[in-house]
Parts: sequence; C-alpha cells; structure tokens
Amino acid sequence: MIVDDSRPTRMVLKSALEGAGYEVIACCDGTDALDKLTGQKVDLIISDIHMPKMDGISFLKAVKQMPAYKFTPIVMLTVESAESRKYEGQIAGAKAWVCKPFEPVQLLDAVRRLCLP
Repeated sequence: MIVDDSRPTRMVLKSALEGAGYEVIACCDGTDALDKLTGQKVDLIISDIHMPKMDGISFLKAVKQMPAYKFTPIVMLTVESAESRKYEGQIAGAKAWVCKPFEPVQLLDAVRRLCLP
C-alpha cells in the first residue's frame, strides 16, 4: 500500500513496485488508506508524513491499533530528516525511514528486506 498525497510520487512508487512484481493499493492520504484497509492482506505500507486530512504519524498510529495490521511493516517516505521526527516515527511503529528525493532502487531494497517471501 502506498499512502501519499502527491500523485506523481504515487505513480513513481506504483510503477517501481509493480515492475518488481508487487501488487499495489494507492491512497491519497491517511483517511483514504484507512478506508481501504478492510481486512485484506497487506504485506507493507509506504506512507508520507505531510498529508492533508491525516498526517503520516497519525495514520501509522491508527494502523497499529487495527488488529489485522498491527504487525504490518510501515516505511515512512518523507522530506523529513530530523532525528526527532525519525524517533517519533520509530516509537509509533515505523520499520524504516526513506527521505525524499529517493531512488526507486533504494526504496525497493527496503521493501525487499521488510516483505518476507
């Protein structure tokens, strides 16, 4: 699952992930993503932090409260590089932090490490 309010970022991520053989659910913000988490298996979530309606940290905390997704790894993909924000994300349950701009190869490497075969 991709959660990002930037359409171009969603498209780049979707293309890279589908090209690597992953199925993708694309969401425009945290509330859209929560609406789409209906119990189906989701192996990994990639989320931006700065989004309208619900920011990425609030989304992360909400996902971790959902029994079906409590253990789903979440990668934060953001322009935020401050250690305090990374720590906040880690405490909330983020498994990885990738800063924008990013190389799709870098992100795919994180996805491969977190999605067990």
